[in-house]
Amino acid sequence: MKWFLTVFSIMLLTANLGLSQESNDGKDSTVLKTEVLNEVIVNGSAILGSKFEAMNRTGSANYISAKELQKFSYNDINRILRNVPGVNIYEEDGFGLRPNISLRGTSPERSAKINLMEDGVLIAPAPYSAPAAYYFPTIARMQAVEVLKGSSQVQYGPNTTGGAINMISTRIPDRFTGRATLSAGNFNSKNTQIVIGDSFKNFGFVSEYYNYNSDGFKNIDGGGNTGFDKSDYLAKFRMNTDEGAKVYQSLLFKIQFSEERANETYLGLTDADFNENPYRRYRASSEDVMDAEHQQYQLTHFLKLSQTLSITTTGYVNKFKRNWYKLDDVNLGERVGINNVLTDPETYAMEYNALLGNTDTPEDVFGIKANNRRYTSQGIQSIARLRWGADWLQSLELGIRYHEDEEDRFQWVDRYGFQNNELIRTTVGIKGADANRIGNAKAIAAHTLYKLNLGRFTLTPGIRYENITLGRINYGTNDATRSGTDLSERENQVDVWIPGIGANYTFTENLSVFGGVHKGFSPPGNTEGQDAESSINYELGTRFNYHGIQGEVVGYYNDYQNLLGSDLAATGGTGSLDQFNAGEVRVSGVEVSLNYNLLNNSSEKVRLPLTFNYTLTDTEFLSSFDSANAIFGEVSVGDEIPYIAKNQFNLNLGLGHEKFGIDMGARYIDAFRTQAGTGTIPTNLRVDSNFVVDMSGRYFYNSHFTFSANIINLFDTTYAVSRVPAGLRPGHPFGVNFSITYGL
Repeated sequence: MKWFLTVFSIMLLTANLGLSQESNDGKDSTVLKTEVLNEVIVNGSAILGSKFEAMNRTGSANYISAKELQKFSYNDINRILRNVPGVNIYEEDGFGLRPNISLRGTSPERSAKINLMEDGVLIAPAPYSAPAAYYFPTIARMQAVEVLKGSSQVQYGPNTTGGAINMISTRIPDRFTGRATLSAGNFNSKNTQIVIGDSFKNFGFVSEYYNYNSDGFKNIDGGGNTGFDKSDYLAKFRMNTDEGAKVYQSLLFKIQFSEERANETYLGLTDADFNENPYRRYRASSEDVMDAEHQQYQLTHFLKLSQTLSITTTGYVNKFKRNWYKLDDVNLGERVGINNVLTDPETYAMEYNALLGNTDTPEDVFGIKANNRRYTSQGIQSIARLRWGADWLQSLELGIRYHEDEEDRFQWVDRYGFQNNELIRTTVGIKGADANRIGNAKAIAAHTLYKLNLGRFTLTPGIRYENITLGRINYGTNDATRSGTDLSERENQVDVWIPGIGANYTFTENLSVFGGVHKGFSPPGNTEGQDAESSINYELGTRFNYHGIQGEVVGYYNDYQNLLGSDLAATGGTGSLDQFNAGEVRVSGVEVSLNYNLLNNSSEKVRLPLTFNYTLTDTEFLSSFDSANAIFGEVSVGDEIPYIAKNQFNLNLGLGHEKFGIDMGARYIDAFRTQAGTGTIPTNLRVDSNFVVDMSGRYFYNSHFTFSANIINLFDTTYAVSRVPAGLRPGHPFGVNFSITYGL
């Protein structure tokens, strides 16, 4: 399939080069360069669909358009979301392959507490039973990114506390469109993208190929590749009735496939080694590698019964398999996890020296775990939308979804030792001997959202229902054939109603106030009787336009009755995924977003846009508990949630012209603690603040060719991004990419 999509894209691009002069219709290069591939009819893939809709929401919302994504051409979701207030992120690999995203103070680990969607469909590997985002869509192939926070988000679940992120993939264009982009940069980084699409009266299609790879910016002692190679293939096909048909219908089939090989590790650095060389990797991580494949199938039927009533139904199947083969422990008589070794290298001096690989070790010293897992997520969802009224404009949305997912763990540990500075496998592990179980979930979700518009006043009450059954079948570590000789099962059920209400009042066309309250919810684990995560969330904000300064200021307060923590290896835990109750927590904050053209419309040919975003996040545990999880530890009343920066801001300045564009972005992230606590952050439990500047430039040579350059970390700032999974990890150093784009 992947070769078919690649060849199909190249053949169509080649075959249609001769149509380029007829296709541009004399449009100037600026219009062509910022043109997006608009589908004939948008049929449910978007939450918002436009900036206008985001600005008129009764809750906080952000829409990042194709034009904005093109400014820096990032292939790292972390850098894109820095422009959205209310988002907290800690990086891991420097490329955004496996992000850790928090919305309004939710636990950021593996983005497990927010709804991640692609084209309106849940995209986490197993959104209910194992939501940790070990797979994340290739952001560089997305046409838009939508972020929804706060009240009136009852349409999207199962996580309703922080919000939802929806990524909109390349749409079928309304005329023939082709684009090819090639780029190259330091660290032997390369990107290739080919997009072909067209629409006819009753048929449309788009095909896309995207590959990005790099040798990596870290250096293994003794040499070795620390980079990755990821390819993504996408095709969409649409059949539809005539646009003027009395009852319009369309059927859209989407197929996507991606494959990734990343030489990534959980092994970081001690503080002393990080200060000496932050881009170093110990020799003991030389065998670490992630192999992954993802498949996605969607069939969407859109039915427009009238100008006021439409129904969108989508059936979907997502499959993801991966084997992250990575160092897990050191055993010189006693098994010690790598996180403990790097956290306390003095106590574990022998284990630390073994990691360096400078001397031979006995056999079986190092345990390298094959974290072999398969995920399936499938279901069908249908949404009906009805609008009516004249003086009182009203709309009603009814949605229902049946969903199933599972995570199949079949893991083992190989043992290694160093011989002549080379890591040699000395014992082959028994497959299934580390983990041999299946976690699963079945869920029925439904929602109703009513919208009433009375002139200046808009009200949106709604309610969501989730009925979830979570289970686990454990075959035991001595039953590789899964015959059931040592079988154990457990099950947990949750049945919950999630109400919410939002309101917006427009005083003038330049000033409005909005706010709301809603229930926050995240599913529990599969341990019988375990409570779900629950909270009551409040929001109040204003949108304004004052002498050309457009902005939004929002304050929020999330009152958790029960916060859930997860035992993830990615956060220094055992990796069991078992959740635990973390008790009562308060999270509050302020989000500010400002936009202004410094030329204030004094020039039609040149624009000088300035944007500023600021986020204040304040967290506090209201109850005490003890946790074996590394990032929580012993928690006392008044402690702050770890890995949440209190202050952060982002400043972007652009220069726009019909022939070129230049953008500079600067971001600041406050120091944050890596374990729950209060007061001054101890050095060994702290990630320092950082200030990083990126820059990009584009030159529109003519209606077909665009040349661009993108710089990451312009001033080559050295900074740490986290202390998990094990030890300090660096952010991306100075990186530059040059690219050329040919578009029809």
